[in-house]
Amino acid sequence: MDYDAVLVLTTCSSTDEADKIATALTEKKAAACCNIVPGLHSIYFWQGKLAEDDEVLLLTKTTKAAFGRVKKIIKELHSYEVPEMIALPIVDGSEDYLTWIVDQTKAK
Repeated sequence: MDYDAVLVLTTCSSTDEADKIATALTEKKAAACCNIVPGLHSIYFWQGKLAEDDEVLLLTKTTKAAFGRVKKIIKELHSYEVPEMIALPIVDGSEDYLTWIVDQTKAK
């Protein structure tokens, strides 16, 4: 069965920022669940220069149908000019869990 579930990756500047975004995503039913993973060290190019930052990873479980709402909320609350919002398909998993993701993120 195709559940249309996705995992969204977003790096945040702090645990507080990740918590604020995760809470909004969950309260607004754009996400079924969010996990906050501290301890990232990122190396990337920004505005033509090599940059390094300590960041926090926000993992968001949602659906393709709700991804537009996820993007809107992240853009509104994120401090970065260009926040990461990468949706990876969940190709398989527990049927009960995937059904729960779909049920939690249905637009009302």
